[in-house]
Amino acid sequence: MGEKEVKSGNLEADQPEEMSMGINTDDSIPGSEGLNEMGSDEEIEKLESALQEQKEKYLRLYAEFDNFKRRTAKERIELIQTAGKEVIQGLLEVMDDMDRAEKQINNSEDIDLVKEGVLLVFHKLRNSLQSKGLKEMASIGKSFDPDIHEAITEISSPGNEGKVIDQVEKGYYLNDKIIRFAKVVVGK
Repeated sequence: MGEKEVKSGNLEADQPEEMSMGINTDDSIPGSEGLNEMGSDEEIEKLESALQEQKEKYLRLYAEFDNFKRRTAKERIELIQTAGKEVIQGLLEVMDDMDRAEKQINNSEDIDLVKEGVLLVFHKLRNSLQSKGLKEMASIGKSFDPDIHEAITEISSPGNEGKVIDQVEKGYYLNDKIIRFAKVVVGK
């Protein structure tokens, strides 16, 4: 009874050491190829050279990516620093016109000519900014919208409840994105 209990109770004790470790070294069983042999020096060298090649590829790729990050960061900084360059260059012409208008104001006695010159400068400034994507926000007479308007005060105005009555500061869009909210007076 004792001998049978040992055999049925502990199967691993009856098996060879390789089997008890879960390693199959029997050549007749599929999937056991190469377990009895460690591999030739030629195979090991081949694997080591493949590993070294993969390491070198990884290092090159990592260095390339690092250079890409540096280059794009540098380009971004340059872009930010020169982002207003086009706008400023467009405004330089208006500045020149303003200088000429100032000279005419100091030397001229004809107010109508001075007004006309100043209005031309203002018109040129507006056109220059509009060509860069600036668009004025129309607010007066429209319903108050807190997403685009900033209410400064409310004035009682029968028939104009919730509508913009006056505009203290104009609001502006730049390429259809709000860059300044309109400061308005709202009727209540």
